[in-house]
Amino acid sequence: MFSIPTKFNLAKAAVFKDTPAYVQFYITARCNLTCEQCNIIYANADVRECSLYEINKMADNFAKMGVAIILLTGGEPFARKDLPDIIKAFESRGVHVRMQTNGFASEEQIVKCIESGGRDISISLDSLQPHNQDKINGQFKDSWHKALKSISLFTKHLPKKGSFASLGCVLSKSNLEEVKDVIRFGTKISWFTSLVPIHVSNYAHPRGFRTFDQKMKFEDCHFDKIDNLIEDIRRMRKQGYLLYDSDQYLDDIKRFTKGLETSWRSKNDNVCDSPNLYFAVLPNGHFQPCCDFRIKNSYPTYADDFPKKYKEKSFRDEVFETTSACDGCMYGSYPEITISLRYMSAKIQRAKTFFSAPPKKNNWPLSYEELVDISQDILNSNAKEN
Repeated sequence: MFSIPTKFNLAKAAVFKDTPAYVQFYITARCNLTCEQCNIIYANADVRECSLYEINKMADNFAKMGVAIILLTGGEPFARKDLPDIIKAFESRGVHVRMQTNGFASEEQIVKCIESGGRDISISLDSLQPHNQDKINGQFKDSWHKALKSISLFTKHLPKKGSFASLGCVLSKSNLEEVKDVIRFGTKISWFTSLVPIHVSNYAHPRGFRTFDQKMKFEDCHFDKIDNLIEDIRRMRKQGYLLYDSDQYLDDIKRFTKGLETSWRSKNDNVCDSPNLYFAVLPNGHFQPCCDFRIKNSYPTYADDFPKKYKEKSFRDEVFETTSACDGCMYGSYPEITISLRYMSAKIQRAKTFFSAPPKKNNWPLSYEELVDISQDILNSNAKEN
């Protein structure tokens, strides 16, 4: 799936720990949903969106800097009509593109994005219960069905070889009993599942991505259930279920949901690897350490001098002032990049996921009706067992 330049840049990042292997680009704050666990559409609503010209300049810079992977997210990235051109800007320069969506896309948009080089997709799916997914998504009717229709279209148009598909599942009170079903569903359709525990903040300590709803926080009564769930899905992965997450990441989900210190930053003095291995980009193209924090000064990543600025000590010191004060996150990609590039067991797992034993996808394409039937079969099996 990865090109030779992407593989080279990933290897370089693993050796030197000073190459931005991964960038999250929030290409828009616009979204068709108001998911209960997400605040990013409000946090990034104060900045404009990059022009395509600026994005091409950004892509030039990222190619020079050795960026291996860029996640195009939002808001909802398919809200931008020029998404295929954005994908092409990065892919044509050897930067691997991953797309993240809630299933908002039309078939025409999906085809154009794949033709532009977008062959790595993550779709949000938190439940196999339509009514519960709609509730999680902000009470938007039929959002679950729309997600399944998009999954069907991607299985129709993505090539079976050289593509990667995953479900992004946020672990919360709303779906604690349903996560295993999502993993079963993903495995049945040859899609991986990746977990992210819900992040909750407050108005005294606002952070970009986190919900302010204190009722969403896990409580003591949930901790044993979460521990048991993590062990169950770890066993499922050993049995062949398609769970993307590393062992260390799963262990840290347990710690994070209890409010304990996570371990994934321990090989870097308990500070994350931003900006050395990853960072985020606002819709206006300006650098930020991650999705939660901005820094005092603005640094346009499309500026001609950004690759030089990125290496300067004053820039690194300014970022470190923010990252060193952070008590840590579990936003999936950031911890997993650190874990994958700093821990040997995770390196081996990732190599297996992408190179030696990727799923065969022999059942692609899958119709929307087939997907609904698969989800219903899983739910019916659970009902019989109970």
